Amino acid sequence: MDAAVLDAAAARLAAAARVFVLTGAGLGVASGLPTFRGTGGLWNDRRVEELASLDGFRRDPQASWAWYNVRIAAYAGAEPNPGHAALVALADLVPQLTIATQNVDGLQARAGSRDVIELHGNLRTLTCTGCAAADPLRGPFDLASLRHACGGLRRPAVVWFGEALPRVAWSAAADASARADAIVVAGTSAQVHPAASLARAGDASVTVIEINPEPALADTAAFVLAVGTEIGLPVLIERLRRLRA
Repeated sequence: MDAAVLDAAAARLAAAARVFVLTGAGLGVASGLPTFRGTGGLWNDRRVEELASLDGFRRDPQASWAWYNVRIAAYAGAEPNPGHAALVALADLVPQLTIATQNVDGLQARAGSRDVIELHGNLRTLTCTGCAAADPLRGPFDLASLRHACGGLRRPAVVWFGEALPRVAWSAAADASARADAIVVAGTSAQVHPAASLARAGDASVTVIEINPEPALADTAAFVLAVGTEIGLPVLIERLRRLRA
């Protein structure tokens, strides 16, 4: 990493009154979390889009839950990594911080961050396709309880293909992004909309810092750290801490 870039990015963070952070799947890589899409986007010969869509779930809820139970087990065995910890520390170094994540693993909250905006929902909650009742999910789902009392099916409380982002979460994230003086894009390509718009790529009125081993905003971000978030975030936050000392 270029020391001059790090120092300049940290200085921009130090000058910011409001910082917005957008994270994605790359943040969990150092925690050992796979993408689950596999070669060609298949899992047990099923397209992920079939397993993670309302129509696919209704056709074969057993297959969909089998896939999600694999994810739930992986998340339960994972621990927050230095990237998550750095974002926890960032909250004490800037006047106002908002973290929005596209991940459903809950690791940022487990690391100690408060009020994380979960744009794609989470795998700690069940919801009913009939009455929308919500219940906690504390481990792999038992298919014996698939049918809710209302007759609907219990599903993961995550955003599936073809579904809109939760209104409250989206509104909070969009507002925080619009008000931010500095935006940190960490572990996400920021290419999938509508979440990608939160990065405000190309907006000269905000400082955008991208941390990604395969940068996607190199042409528009003010600062780019082409490393994993478990490396780039701790180094950047340490630079900021020195400025605050």
